[in-house]
Amino acid sequence: MIRSILFFLFFALNVQAIEFKGSFSQGGLITGKVDQNFKVTVDGKEIKVNSDGYFIFGISRNRVDPVKINIRGKIYSKDFVKKVSKRKFKIQRIDGLPKRKVSPNDEDMKRIRKEGKLISIAKKENSDLSFFFQNFIRPVDGITTGVYGSQRILNGKPRRPHYGIDIAAPKGTKVKNSNSGKVVLANNDLFFTGGTIIIDHGHGLISIYSHLEDLYVKEGDFVKRGEIIATVGSTGRSTGPHLDFRLYCRNIPVDPDLIIPKN
Repeated sequence: MIRSILFFLFFALNVQAIEFKGSFSQGGLITGKVDQNFKVTVDGKEIKVNSDGYFIFGISRNRVDPVKINIRGKIYSKDFVKKVSKRKFKIQRIDGLPKRKVSPNDEDMKRIRKEGKLISIAKKENSDLSFFFQNFIRPVDGITTGVYGSQRILNGKPRRPHYGIDIAAPKGTKVKNSNSGKVVLANNDLFFTGGTIIIDHGHGLISIYSHLEDLYVKEGDFVKRGEIIATVGSTGRSTGPHLDFRLYCRNIPVDPDLIIPKN
């Protein structure tokens, strides 16, 4: 009996001591660590826990409801309810874009739908790679000209919010891989994003690099954090040389500025 009680208390204390890393705010990315034998559900859906006990999930831009997390083992279950902080997002107006890049014609739309399927498949990656909980680095030095969540008005027409950060830099500036992973898409010429690379970091977390000039990697390559993967360009829907950098966690866009450590 005493042994059973001690065993129960051991697991209870472990669960109660769990700390979550990240910002419980709109656009936040949360990582946590539990015993590797525990199961984790977020809003009723079970998510992967790696062999070291790490797990990850994202919070959408428009979320207002609390996040409900359950962590359970064989003899213990604990619920966490985390309030999501609301953010005020900017409105960004961008003029001077080619008309077809804002209002595509029928032929353009066929191409866009075809390319959209490729990107959608890449966003659904949910591999067992375990780089997702490691620190990300800023992929290029430069001035941030576009931020996550801002409402975009292109050539005077409202469009979807921007789900990445834009970093202005001279054409040809080297782009570093923000975190280790596998290249799941590398394309020189997509309609909206031009030269584009998508990297899988494991457990549903991917990074996207857009408007690139030269690509130095191909699909299937494994790339380390800090490795040069491309150069800055102005390809696709762009008004000047810059990098559009995005992070998605199981198809939820999250804010790189909340994730990349500040220098």
